[in-house]
Amino acid sequence: MKRVFLFVVTNLAILVVLGFVMSLLGVNSQSTLGILVIAAIFGMGGSFLSLAISKWMAKRSTGAEVIDHPRDKVEAWLLQTVERQAKEAGIGMPEVAVYPSPEINAFATGMNRNKALVAVSTGLLETLERDEAEAVLGHEVSHVANGDMVTLALIQGVLNTFVILIARLVANLISAFLSSDDEEGEGGLGWLGYMAVTIVLELALGILASIIVMWFSRRREFRADTGGADLAGRRQMIAALRRLQQQQEPSHLPEQMAAFGIKGKQSGLAKLFMSHPPLEERIAALEASR
Repeated sequence: MKRVFLFVVTNLAILVVLGFVMSLLGVNSQSTLGILVIAAIFGMGGSFLSLAISKWMAKRSTGAEVIDHPRDKVEAWLLQTVERQAKEAGIGMPEVAVYPSPEINAFATGMNRNKALVAVSTGLLETLERDEAEAVLGHEVSHVANGDMVTLALIQGVLNTFVILIARLVANLISAFLSSDDEEGEGGLGWLGYMAVTIVLELALGILASIIVMWFSRRREFRADTGGADLAGRRQMIAALRRLQQQQEPSHLPEQMAAFGIKGKQSGLAKLFMSHPPLEERIAALEASR
């Protein structure tokens, strides 16, 4: 409920400011052009703004510390492994960081494949064997090399734009229909009614959009597993995934980072809303590709 409330308040506040700016520029926010401008700003703009600050947000939300100068043999090995894999994958050297968490996990983020961030948990370094940890790093480096962060942001932005556009166009049609039924011509939804209908439609359409985004998210995990197998070895990648199976706790990564972790959050609503495929399916896919 708190997230829905914040969504509604933020939506109203930005719409008021955006409507004022558009009126100064002579653009009618209720016209098709005006709605398209709002949809593009909210949808594409918001998605890519999140991507642009993703590295900063990741460090801040997880407490990850970037390794500038290795303090021990483990950090030296970590830097050397990522550097070697990045070179093999044809990308620039990412920033490498460690964040405090007992779970076995890692993630990659950043809007530039040559200036990305790869972070691992202390739990991963303390629990996995070197070859297993190398496979996990290969998985994350593959995410960067495949451009998954940018692609996911693009898909999310396009879907967000359609959600906002369709919601407002439908709200306009409803308002016009109600107004036409009013003999005095003073009907319609009114501003508050229009916003209420728009927000409800956005929430409903947003759920459908999330299903599409999560479907793509699951597809790219199989690709990243294959990439990890190419960089570190198929046996090592399978072994790393089996070790994750033994860890029953769900991922504790912040929601923004969970989609790019080696192990994602699994929703109780169903597989449609999972960012990662079940581990047994990922292992089976790697075994079948031998």
